[in-house]
Amino acid sequence: MNVSSDRLRDDIEANAAFGELATDEGRGRTVLTGSDANADARDYFVSRLEDAGLDVRVDSVGNVVGRWTPDAADPDAAPVAAGSHLDSVPEGGIFDGPLGVYAALESVRTMQDERVELARPVEVVCFTEEEGQRFAGGLLGSSVASGLVELDDALALTDDDGATLESALEEMGYRGEGLVDASEWDSWLELHIEQGTRLEDAGIPVGVVTDVTGIFHCEVEIRGEADHAGSTPMPGRRDALAAASELVLDVEREANEIVETESDSAVGTVGKVNVAPNATNVIPGRVELGIDIRDVEAASISRQTARVKEVCERLERERDVETTFETHLDVSPVPLSERCVEAVRAGADDAGFDCMTLHSGAAHDTQRVAKATDAGMLFSPSRDGISHNPLEWTDWDDCAAAASALAGGLRELASE
Repeated sequence: MNVSSDRLRDDIEANAAFGELATDEGRGRTVLTGSDANADARDYFVSRLEDAGLDVRVDSVGNVVGRWTPDAADPDAAPVAAGSHLDSVPEGGIFDGPLGVYAALESVRTMQDERVELARPVEVVCFTEEEGQRFAGGLLGSSVASGLVELDDALALTDDDGATLESALEEMGYRGEGLVDASEWDSWLELHIEQGTRLEDAGIPVGVVTDVTGIFHCEVEIRGEADHAGSTPMPGRRDALAAASELVLDVEREANEIVETESDSAVGTVGKVNVAPNATNVIPGRVELGIDIRDVEAASISRQTARVKEVCERLERERDVETTFETHLDVSPVPLSERCVEAVRAGADDAGFDCMTLHSGAAHDTQRVAKATDAGMLFSPSRDGISHNPLEWTDWDDCAAAASALAGGLRELASE
């Protein structure tokens, strides 16, 4: 099951023209859900599905599905599905999402070329608003398809200008009918760039994902007292930023301790800081911290979260500040289906490519689909681990290698 590297490359490069950016280095694109670039990318995708003879439908949240029913397959059997997304972050790269979408389509075309006999239909899927850059927090289309978000709630989401997702889908002609139901799939596979360096460091072209990380986002507000930086004595100050600095360092310290003693996949990051009044000659009176905690072990996430709360309590006692803790996102870690893991591993072996198992430190649509059906995931190497950036790059040979493993995995699952 060796796919056509040229055919896969042509589709990804054609897609890269939609929302293309002028850059000094690399190749970038901005494709927000509901934008003209998103409409163009969807139109091209639909045309490629139809060129391959797939039956295309669009559901009520804009998810696009192309269905191939081989002659020998039972048309009523639960299909095997694969895909990803076509939207991007602002100034993103050309592989994040489109590689998975077009590798799924290329897998179908390869099986058609080789006249593979299957027992089940195969569906190629593009989910709506995976990146969450305009509406909601991401993974939206897959969340609706997996029954985790209600359709009406999704359609009512608004962007910064007050436009709803429903109106955006209607404007570009992708407000369809019915709903994709992931629970009706026999299984699901997604190919994605790694967005890390483990495959590149190992010199291996295919990663088989065993778990997708859990993600916990919270915001901590620390309130002290703003005062004159020159005339306020050091004793008795209620410096909110000095207090926040202790919490920042403790988040890093706790994550490192967990890596050393419990789980080497644990990470903790303070990625957002707002300071008020943010003036050089004023003692900071208020600080907002955005904290990101991740791991494939739920106990590790709970431990890091509890530690943040403990530090906040200590800061209140020792620094005479007030703190609040608000949870914004709490996504549990997801182990992927052993059946799907074995299928993609067999696909890589059959295609003659080395593979290694690893976890995903980023969220993907597969994380949602795994709540509804058996799900698996593959990674392709990322040069220097760079992603969400025009410098994002995966060699074309590596794209084809991982796509070949995907095709083999789909064949395995759809033959059952």
